[in-house]
Formats: sequence, C-alpha cells, structure tokens
Amino acid sequence: QVQLAESGGAQVQPGGSLRLSCSVSEFTFKNYDIGWFREAPGKPREGVSCITQRNGWTFYEDSVKGRFTISRDNAKNTVYLQMNSLKPEDTAVYYCRADRSGIAYWGQGTQVTVSS
Repeated sequence: QVQLAESGGAQVQPGGSLRLSCSVSEFTFKNYDIGWFREAPGKPREGVSCITQRNGWTFYEDSVKGRFTISRDNAKNTVYLQMNSLKPEDTAVYYCRADRSGIAYWGQGTQVTVSS
C-alpha cells in the first residue's frame, strides 16, 4: 500500500509564501506521476499542479501559474509545492496524489489558510 503524507500547511497573510511537502512511502516513487489538488469549503476538489515521472514535465492550473512551483526529489521520495504570492482564494485543504498504471493514492491533506 502506497502511503502519502502532506505537510507544510499553515495560516499566512496575503502575499506570503509556503512550501508544501508530499512524502511517499514507495521505493519506486520515481515511477509515479504526482499531483497536488485542493479543496475549498463548498467547492469541488480541483487540480493545482502535477509533475510526471517521465521527463519531469510540470503542469499548472491557470490561477496558480507564475506563483506556484512543483518539484520532486526522487532521492527523498518527496514532491514539493512552493507557493508564493498567496491569495485568500488559495485557502483550501491541499492533497497530493500519486498515480501509476491507472491506480491513484491520496494523502490526508494539509490546511492552507490565507487571511489577514
């Protein structure tokens, strides 16, 4: 069973920064595509960013382009989401997901709150 653990969520003021981490308990971590999703109260879960296992290609949802950066460290089985210039609308629970061969695994989420 693949297990994912997110960390790094916190409350920050608008314009602030956070770095989320997603640690994956899987020695073949490098073979997984990893994505970050978020779920705000009353809204459906949405994709934020992802990074492929092959080539390390990255993708971003339009509202976070230029502000968020996803990266992965295969030696540490960890994916990061650097979030800059945070806005109140970024407030949500952030989840990471690992995908391989059509099977997805989710973490428990970490809360990010952006408010003054």
